Amino acid sequence: MSAAASPTAPLLRTPLHPLHVELGARMVPFAGYDMPVQYPAGILAEHRHTRSAAGLFDVSHMGQVRLVGADAATALETLVPMDIVDLPLNKQRYALFTNDAGGILDDLMVTRREDDLFLIVNAACKAQDIAHLQAGVGQRCTVEPLPQRALLALQGPLAVVALSRLNPDVAKLTFMTGGFFKLEEAECYVTRSGYTGEDGFE
Repeated sequence: MSAAASPTAPLLRTPLHPLHVELGARMVPFAGYDMPVQYPAGILAEHRHTRSAAGLFDVSHMGQVRLVGADAATALETLVPMDIVDLPLNKQRYALFTNDAGGILDDLMVTRREDDLFLIVNAACKAQDIAHLQAGVGQRCTVEPLPQRALLALQGPLAVVALSRLNPDVAKLTFMTGGFFKLEEAECYVTRSGYTGEDGFE
């Protein structure tokens, strides 16, 4: 069991933790983090708003990892049964870590950026996934976890309308593509992706 998942370890906090508390979120333990489970309006209202307009989720507890090096794509293909070498620039692909027998260890998202492969792994398996990467490809490329980075998911049919208020160019993204955008004063890497069944950005 990883330290993040240990019942005796102190709960970790995302970079947005103070804001959640300030806004009155009910905080609960999840995957080793103190996470907001709902706001004062309630879960049902939040669900309906996400389905009819858009909802913003703090998913910073998930693992963000850069693979850096000329051999990174070829190396990653030894751990996932997907074509990473020919993944176009700023395209994203859903992938699976497999064991030696071909069984699934975990799923992840892989994006090819100009200087790296950018991976998002699940929160509950984050420590194991990073260790798996370091053991499997760490001799061929640099495995760089990004634990201090925030990660947000904006999901819902009006997500593009909401995000376009900060930068209209995000509307040019198609599903499973990404790019660097300035949102207010923050330089962000934005992908048009998500797991809600609605349009969305991460």
